[in-house]
Amino acid sequence: MLSVLQHADDYGLNPHEYAADSLTAVAQRATAQSPETTRRTQLWAQFDVTLTAEALRLLCDLHFGRIDARSAGFHLAHPRRALDLPALVSTLTRTPDVTSVLGSVQPTFYGYRLLEQALARYRGLAAHDAALTHLPPLPGRSVRPGGMYRGAPALRRRLAAVGDLSWAAVAAQGTASAVDLDPQLVSALERFQRRHGLEPDGVLGRATFHELTTPFAARVVQIELNLERWRWLPALHAPLVMVNIAQFRLLALRSLSEQASDTLQMRVIVGRSKRSAHTPTFTTDMLDVIFRPYWNVPSRIAVRELLPDIRARARFFSAQHLQIVRGQSDSASPVPPTAGNLAAVAAGRLRLRQLPGPDNALGLIKFGVPNPFDVLLHGTPAERLFTHARRAFSHGCIRVSDPVALAHFALRDTAGEWTLEKIAAATRGPDNQRVKLAHPIPVIVAYLTAGVTADGTVEFFDDLYGEDRRLAARLGLSGVRALQARVSEAPARTASIGPPRLEFSPPQC
Repeated sequence: MLSVLQHADDYGLNPHEYAADSLTAVAQRATAQSPETTRRTQLWAQFDVTLTAEALRLLCDLHFGRIDARSAGFHLAHPRRALDLPALVSTLTRTPDVTSVLGSVQPTFYGYRLLEQALARYRGLAAHDAALTHLPPLPGRSVRPGGMYRGAPALRRRLAAVGDLSWAAVAAQGTASAVDLDPQLVSALERFQRRHGLEPDGVLGRATFHELTTPFAARVVQIELNLERWRWLPALHAPLVMVNIAQFRLLALRSLSEQASDTLQMRVIVGRSKRSAHTPTFTTDMLDVIFRPYWNVPSRIAVRELLPDIRARARFFSAQHLQIVRGQSDSASPVPPTAGNLAAVAAGRLRLRQLPGPDNALGLIKFGVPNPFDVLLHGTPAERLFTHARRAFSHGCIRVSDPVALAHFALRDTAGEWTLEKIAAATRGPDNQRVKLAHPIPVIVAYLTAGVTADGTVEFFDDLYGEDRRLAARLGLSGVRALQARVSEAPARTASIGPPRLEFSPPQC
């Protein structure tokens, strides 16, 4: 157990928080005492109680995370699995395999296990930060394929260290005279760009240069932050839909196995970086699929964006296929767009909606995912926006690039034999149609800025909403120099020990 506490950084935790070295010092002092003395008994008692407290702290941190997910703005609609702490401690006193007990309380998601494995690799890279991430400055705004860059040899070593270029290719270049962005180096640069959510154009520009020169120590902490977020998640069953805001991607899992064939992936558009337009993080259930949905315009959008255009342009209302209605149901009867009724929309007494159709803002399919934020999951007529690498364009709702495929995934067990052809026909039908799913499908909307694909490719994404920065501050992980010191060095630790720290109260512990 002491060894595990000393190596808590293997789990993305800080060993300083678990008093491992202090406990070791107390054990050594107790052993040095004469047998059957009061002082020896006192030291072992102090050791035993403190070790138990630190083991409990570690178990809770690995299971629930170090901070309460709700305090970080993560709304959990699904209950967390409680821990039987007395039983776990009892098991720890008997088992020679402490790590298996710790493994039993950690998230079972495959993505979590892959990220934990990547942590060890990036800790090793962090020990060589100075040699790998210090590149000569760019000669201008960018270096295009075929251009000259005196840092090309160092760039090759940097890309080889993370697997985007082979070391054989580095050795084949021979001397440092090879300073051009040749096709092989450009191809490696494009792989690096894809892994970091950048446009894979092979151009060594400022954004790419920034990612290349980010210290590996900072990447270690980025992985630690995302391991923390994984621990916030409830243990959910498959099928499962997960949206990663920072990656602009949706994954629909038919099972929780490691097989890529069980996973449907697609691009998504999320809320803009403006604070009021952020897509929130939450869990919920998908309950139904709505073909040819109405768009019930949120009051804020109606007042700030649509009403001014309706009043300024006579044909805008009809051209956008808008209606003014009373009540909340889809069967509500429309009223004419008179000045009085427009004023009633502004006051919230009537509401504005857009009729179903190919130009409807929700596209031809909407997915019922009730949540306290009124975030919708739906298609879109603006499909051109999916070609961008950075897809933060919405008011907060989530637009999916392939709603037909997602509907096929969701309706697989629902009566009616929902083939792709039948789903496509429903999107062309004359009527609005709601199909209730046979079983609710859990949905997670998460914010993960680091991940690992099934083939071991480590990916990092931009901190779109600044959540990494805020979480790092809460966990005391801010400051690259401090991170490098913690990751790359072995700071001296105190050998003193205070009274047992029994004041902690992790969620549900």
